[in-house]
Amino acid sequence: MENKEEIRLMKGNEAIAEAAIRCGCDGYFGYPITPQSEIMETLMDIEPWKTTGMVVMQAESEVAAINMVYGGAGCGKRVMTSSSSPGISLKQEGISYIAAAELPCVIVNVMRGGPGLGTIQPSQADYFQSVKGGGHGDYRLICLAPASVQEMADLMGMAFDLAFKYRNPALIIADGVIGQMMEKVVLPPQKPRFTEEEIIKLCPWATVGKPETRNRNQNVITSLCMDPVEMEKINEHLQEKYRSIEENEVRFEETNCEDADYVIVAFGSVARISHKAMEMARKHGIKVGLLRPITLFPFPKKEIERLAKRVKGFLTVEMSAGQMVEDVRLAVNGKVPVEFYGRLGGMVPSPDEVVEALTSKFVK
Repeated sequence: MENKEEIRLMKGNEAIAEAAIRCGCDGYFGYPITPQSEIMETLMDIEPWKTTGMVVMQAESEVAAINMVYGGAGCGKRVMTSSSSPGISLKQEGISYIAAAELPCVIVNVMRGGPGLGTIQPSQADYFQSVKGGGHGDYRLICLAPASVQEMADLMGMAFDLAFKYRNPALIIADGVIGQMMEKVVLPPQKPRFTEEEIIKLCPWATVGKPETRNRNQNVITSLCMDPVEMEKINEHLQEKYRSIEENEVRFEETNCEDADYVIVAFGSVARISHKAMEMARKHGIKVGLLRPITLFPFPKKEIERLAKRVKGFLTVEMSAGQMVEDVRLAVNGKVPVEFYGRLGGMVPSPDEVVEALTSKFVK
């Protein structure tokens, strides 16, 4: 692998794998499930353990995989896992432990239709699970939503950076369309993995073994606290961290919102569909803008609140029964109507359907 940018035609899942290696990832621990299996398959084909020393392991289960991530993260390593909706559900206990222990890691969810085993077709119905915690306790994940194969690669580096900046798990939440589609992508140059000396310097909280830690206090990483007074302090500290993330790390993309009467809010592949719907509506004289959240947590609520002061309404479009729409309604706070259009169970909306929903709900 050459130490330079590289342009390739590839699937979103393949871009995730390539970018992980190039971001200096130390270890991947996963388990196959459609439609994200190409992430691990690509890593196995590339064999990065021969070039960078990165560990790639298929665990015996999703539960085992997330606990391997827990161990690697505790050592200050750049570690990650990936799965699809039911597999992410199995990882929730471990994710809660990692969040409580304040460890950085990256988790990738290429969503499929549910509930239950559901279908292998794309969905966005894991929004609640992703941005509201998912497992037990009061915790949050930094949640990034790519809308292209290029962003699958770009957000991998951002996910690791934010995870280490805030000592918090970061989740890349894509749908099956983005994972399986092929596009041209510019891959980043190869970054070196952290050395043990760099980990000791950059991650003073890490457990790196007795020889390296004999000149500093012992590090104990745990999510267990039997004293409710202390546990409350831990929770208050976590909530303060999440407020800092909300204040400093919101990312979104706006298109044609300056003169818009109506704004579509959508993420992932549905944002691409909604972009076409916006263009079609404007050709018919309807001033429509598009707001695409790139961070689902932190959510761009301040920007939506700002737009609500002058637009006539919002349409939230999702591949779900309506989940992100609740956050849009909270941000709008009753100032203007917020309507919803969605397809379920792996069905993908068309631009025509989005235009029809917009006109039927607002332009009657």
